[in-house]
Amino acid sequence: MSKQEGLPVLGQDDDVACCAPMVREPLGDEAAADLSRMFKALSDPIRLRLLSLIASYEGGEACVCDLTGPFDVSQPTISHHLKVLREAGLVGSERRGTWVYYWVIPPALAQLSALLRIPAAPAKAGA
Repeated sequence: MSKQEGLPVLGQDDDVACCAPMVREPLGDEAAADLSRMFKALSDPIRLRLLSLIASYEGGEACVCDLTGPFDVSQPTISHHLKVLREAGLVGSERRGTWVYYWVIPPALAQLSALLRIPAAPAKAGA
């Protein structure tokens, strides 16, 4: 197994802005559909953990053989969840011999992150 590290949490230091918010105007139909597909894929706890696990592997990729042990579900269930993550555009994969290797697609995570960095609305007077 590869050495794992925790994922860094961005945006914890308010003095340093990591990126400008993506939402300067309302999302269009196509962008909303793409982003909702990614968020829907991450709404399952197993898929969210799988994405975190893949991202934490040294070298940025993980063999499917390393992804089945941490979960109390069958290998076909893990394969299904990985397929959903792949179809949502969150992870890429490549077969190498018998095994499939997975990696996180950084631009997809950047899109999600940018959307989540919506500035808080100012407080209303009298509220």
